[in-house]
Amino acid sequence: MDQLETRPDPELLRRALAGEEAAFLLLYQRLKGGIYRYAFYMTNSRTTAEEVTQEVFLSLITGARHYREERGEVAAFAFGIARNFVRRIVRRERPYQPLPGDDAVEKLSRALAPESQTAHGHLIRNELVEQVQAAIASLPDHYRQVVVLCDLCELSYTEAASRLGCPLGTVRSRLNRAHALLAQKLQPLRNNPAEIGPAGAEGCLI
Repeated sequence: MDQLETRPDPELLRRALAGEEAAFLLLYQRLKGGIYRYAFYMTNSRTTAEEVTQEVFLSLITGARHYREERGEVAAFAFGIARNFVRRIVRRERPYQPLPGDDAVEKLSRALAPESQTAHGHLIRNELVEQVQAAIASLPDHYRQVVVLCDLCELSYTEAASRLGCPLGTVRSRLNRAHALLAQKLQPLRNNPAEIGPAGAEGCLI
């Protein structure tokens, strides 16, 4: 045993291409979570996320001759494949999708509107999460990408920059601008929290 777990991704990819199944499985384990999560947030479909993940690894193996280690990480190369698949799916199926409501979306909702933690927090919070989902989904693609990667997939700025193939400063500025746009979209709700509740429930918030 040559301690395969300690080998870097480029070596695992080379060994996988040479037919070493253990190397492929280890590379798959390392990369699949991030690819699946990104595809899930961008399409709001577990089935689509699973299909994208499968297609990415098929393409990674069949198209690995295009990978150059000096140009970046294997994870970034695989993410580029995933992003292309997701873009085609989104263009084909619909202009945007509401994001799935989970802990990451709720965490971002709390950051954007901390007042949702007050007395009537439960009703407000549930509706606010839906509003944040819709607001993120309506962002221009280059802003939505950084929100999904940094806020929802919880990648560092450096990791997001590597995935997107852009400078670190660009990720920071896009994320700041995206947060400003989200805050602007949510401002009417923040000014009138009683209106956030479900239709017919306003009386519960008075």
